[in-house]
Amino acid sequence: MAHTEETLHINVLPPDRAKIKKLWMTALILLVITILEFIVAFTVPHEYKDLRVWIFITMTIVKAGYIVGEFMHLRYEVKVLIWSILIPMIFIVWMLVAFIYEGMAISAVR
Repeated sequence: MAHTEETLHINVLPPDRAKIKKLWMTALILLVITILEFIVAFTVPHEYKDLRVWIFITMTIVKAGYIVGEFMHLRYEVKVLIWSILIPMIFIVWMLVAFIYEGMAISAVR
């Protein structure tokens, strides 16, 4: 039984500059939104707490949507799949807001 040595050929592809540029652009956009969050956190006075919370919620939703769109490739899917994910999420967020509102109203009565 003769032993034959197989050589392994590895083809190295050149880097796709368009994909690398898109990745850096995504990182830059997320960095800018994060910097804006820090600016809001440290510059908005405590008297405007509700405004600050809503700004954070909005920026977090924007960042989450961008991350889901880019890294989970949802942006490139068909519209039916996007809506089948978004519509339940809208109802879940609405439900959470309603529960928090009702809970705060009940605790204010006591």
